[in-house]
Amino acid sequence: MFRINPSVLSADFVNMERDLHTIATADAVHVDIMDNHFVPNLTFGQQMTQRIQDTSPVPLDVHLMINDPLRWAPDYAATGAECVTFHVEAADNPRAVIDAIHTAGAKAGISVKPGTPVEPYLDLIPHIEQFLVMTVEPGFGGQSFMVDMMPKLETVAAAAHTTNPTLWIQVDGGISLDTIAQAATHGANTFVAGSAVFRPGITPEDAIAELRHAAQSGQPS
Repeated sequence: MFRINPSVLSADFVNMERDLHTIATADAVHVDIMDNHFVPNLTFGQQMTQRIQDTSPVPLDVHLMINDPLRWAPDYAATGAECVTFHVEAADNPRAVIDAIHTAGAKAGISVKPGTPVEPYLDLIPHIEQFLVMTVEPGFGGQSFMVDMMPKLETVAAAAHTTNPTLWIQVDGGISLDTIAQAATHGANTFVAGSAVFRPGITPEDAIAELRHAAQSGQPS
């Protein structure tokens, strides 16, 4: 019921293939694409994403933090990624981007930054597979979880209950053993975790299992 998607931002980039194979029990690997324009950071592009796709034991969950997603999102979908999520703030026509991702063969997701309300985008829920509510400002890993985003999760979950009950409601930012149950209680079912998975003193496999158990403890009754 609960999906754990480790973020490669916390992996060892020099030993990416090794680290990917330590998360084979995850549901997907979260791949953050940043262009140093939409967010003030730069990661990697389509070529590296394709290489991750070619070597990963789990599907790719690609998160585009870039400008002009209508131009670029289909290229990332064409790598074979399971899902490509883009930011509505960067799209003039979010529905067109969703359609382009689907045409390229991937599931489509939308994401909102902390300062963006979800209500204007609820009508897109029947047309997408994932809705990502950022629980930190996008651009850097290791930030603190923003508990004031929980009402957004509840709003998305309520809308999805009637229009798209299989929707992946994802949270990204500050997810740990201390915060994951709270996000689950408010409607999240898919969790991006970086430092909570790739951390000293525990194998990524065991960390993923711990996060699943902690999410279960926050399941709504």
